Amino acid sequence: MFVHVVNFYLKAGLSEADIKKFEDGVNSLSSIESLVLFNVGKPASTDRPVIDRSYSYCELTVFNDEEGHNIYQKAPVHLAFVENCKHLWEKVVIFDSETI
Repeated sequence: MFVHVVNFYLKAGLSEADIKKFEDGVNSLSSIESLVLFNVGKPASTDRPVIDRSYSYCELTVFNDEEGHNIYQKAPVHLAFVENCKHLWEKVVIFDSETI
């Protein structure tokens, strides 16, 4: 499996409309055919020293292999999301991993 985790750090002071635009945009990615698993969430309420809750949203995507991930990256809906929403975040941190 190929796991692609994206942590979005949205800009401070966004309007409710901007946040909805982001949420709608990121959720549109769930339609990409190469996905095995898709989830978007906000930081959980868990609070321990090892937990980083500094991000705004976390997107978890799982693919059968790297090729599935490559299809996702080039999908028109993914490209449109980045183009239409990139002005809403200040930082994005990505973790890619492959099953051992």
